[in-house]
Amino acid sequence: MREGSAIELEDASVQLAGRAVWGEVSISMARGEFVALLGANGSGKSTLLRVVLGALALHRGRVRVLGERAGARNAAIGYLPQRHSFEPGTRLRGVDIVRLGLDGDRWGLPLPLPGRAARSRRRSARERVARVIEDVGGGRYADRAIDELSGGEQQRLLIAQALVRDPELLLLDEPLDSLDLPNQAGVARLVNGICRQAGVGVLLVAHDVNPLLPYIDRVIYLAGGRAVEGTVEQVINAETLSRLHGVPVEVLRASDGRVVVVGQPDAPALHHDRHMQSSLAAQGHAH
Repeated sequence: MREGSAIELEDASVQLAGRAVWGEVSISMARGEFVALLGANGSGKSTLLRVVLGALALHRGRVRVLGERAGARNAAIGYLPQRHSFEPGTRLRGVDIVRLGLDGDRWGLPLPLPGRAARSRRRSARERVARVIEDVGGGRYADRAIDELSGGEQQRLLIAQALVRDPELLLLDEPLDSLDLPNQAGVARLVNGICRQAGVGVLLVAHDVNPLLPYIDRVIYLAGGRAVEGTVEQVINAETLSRLHGVPVEVLRASDGRVVVVGQPDAPALHHDRHMQSSLAAQGHAH
């Protein structure tokens, strides 16, 4: 294992219900690096996050996270799981959602400490919550009920929840999913700012790499039970993706710099956005 790595897997294999998800995966991520984790549905992206958190044991191989065994440094990891939406009628305020990142195991309620210790702890928690809410630009709406907020506003507060313990590593499972294009760009820009200014390593699962292109250092791409890592140019090209998927894949660069990938089965949406889908369909490439 290399010194200074935030995440490192060596010859790692995972099985679920006796079925191999991926195998012989050797990848690494440096501290303070911004990495996108890409791949089709079912390729094992969320499974990899579970391995990093120590929630799922490897079938074989090794994993180290922040220099220790997986799970040992979870207090230094901010984790935003995949979600679809809040249930209507969820009356928690945005600030309450953020506070759950500090003491969610107690449903946001501080331990009954005596007198001055209790006051000091509550003040410290309030200050920390307020700071991260301002960091994500959520001050204007954090006191409103979470189910009244837009998808982009909700996602910013959930990222604040993951940041409230001042983590060294941030794991984000599809934080751009179901957001419109301006909110995707805004959240991507926010995460990049956190990564660069605070030196927090970020591993972000995404279906669409395009909103991340101005910011990410590298990508990890899962397909066919294998993984490839490198820069966008090294990974998202016809030769590499054709080899991973086992079928011919074409990679195009749009005039605005966006990546368009055509040909792989169950393709992740990294090759299109809501505006590109109609044009691809007209060209006979939609699937």
